[in-house]
Amino acid sequence: MATSTRTFADIVFPRPQAQRVGLLRDALVVLGGTAVVAGLAQVSDHQLPVPHTAQTLGVLLVGAALGWRRGGLALLAYVLAGVAGLPVFANGTGGAAALAGTTGGYLVGFILAAALIGFLAERGWDRTPWMMALAMVVGNLIIYVAGVAWLIAAFHLSLRQAYLGGVQPFLIFDALKLGVAVILLPGAWFIAGRGKARP
Repeated sequence: MATSTRTFADIVFPRPQAQRVGLLRDALVVLGGTAVVAGLAQVSDHQLPVPHTAQTLGVLLVGAALGWRRGGLALLAYVLAGVAGLPVFANGTGGAAALAGTTGGYLVGFILAAALIGFLAERGWDRTPWMMALAMVVGNLIIYVAGVAWLIAAFHLSLRQAYLGGVQPFLIFDALKLGVAVILLPGAWFIAGRGKARP
């Protein structure tokens, strides 16, 4: 059974010996991940029923780079900040309406996907392009399932309607973002010379 290894964030920001400093470091890393997703959420196309944004790229990368706890917390903080009214969602929007609207399921899916991808990354899945691609596919599937389930439950759409409106328009875009993620993180590990993390 694979054991947990250091994430890329642990390589870039080594864990200090002092516990309090370590907690501060983790908090800053989490907030940094939240900021990355919030920034990429502003790169969007609003011609679709559910806005297409680059934030899913941030979800994938933040989860993989931070690990399951910090990655999940970063996305939880992102969603809570948006619900609280901060303009972090697509097109600088915020408020509880986003969670109750068509994007609600996707936002919850972001948290789950980041945590799962982080879990896989802690077991070395982010070190090679093929394993990273598989992790990204699984993460995207979680986002799709959560989004479609919400569209069906909250807006009484059929499965076909939810798929056509909430999944199909994004497949090509998400494949492109997946390709970017697959290049970036394994490439960063290669450059750092840490392809095989130490326990």
